[in-house]
Amino acid sequence: MGNLTIYGVARTRAFRALWVAEELGLAYRHLPIEIGDAGVRTPEFLVLNPNGRLPIVDDDGFVLSESLAITLYLARKHGAGTLYPASPEGEAKAWQWSFWAIAEVDRAVNIWSLHAVRLPSAERNAALREEALKILVAPFKVLNAAVAPQPYLLGNDFTVADLNVAAVISRAIDMDLSATPRLSDWLNRCLDRPAARKALALKTESDNTTPVEVTRRIAQINRL
Repeated sequence: MGNLTIYGVARTRAFRALWVAEELGLAYRHLPIEIGDAGVRTPEFLVLNPNGRLPIVDDDGFVLSESLAITLYLARKHGAGTLYPASPEGEAKAWQWSFWAIAEVDRAVNIWSLHAVRLPSAERNAALREEALKILVAPFKVLNAAVAPQPYLLGNDFTVADLNVAAVISRAIDMDLSATPRLSDWLNRCLDRPAARKALALKTESDNTTPVEVTRRIAQINRL
């Protein structure tokens, strides 16, 4: 097995790469690089990702960015037929749900989390928080319906489709999800996996040690 390095503090989308590495039982080195000019935007790391975004992985010399591209790549390389669906149809569905998560729910969940949990209470924008919840109503109903008849998105088995969507909306675990109980059950089922718990522990530690100035900068950089 090659040398895998995951760059990015676990509070960021690097959480997704950490989870898939744990799920696959991969040996890896984690470098908790921060956002901003002192971190991923230094000349050294802009060589790895000119976009100046996290996460980045170096898999034995193969450098890749974009969190869900990373999870799909690692799952296909190390978990084909298990975490990564074996059939072309299953593969396409895994892509579909991964792209859906980015397009439909990623930004709104992040906005809600910042203005409901992560920013100091005096700096939270209630209007942005409520607007984010309104945006999530329709896609959360779609997800709720998808997992109503089966334990996971593609059937009876957990796959990278579940990992990607659950990772994207992981902060929604703090929301009131009573209107979408099947989604709630599914999200808890995904996040209760041993690999998820290990990655979540890193994320929680990162959240708890993040200075408020960094959280403010996250909101500014992402226009949240």
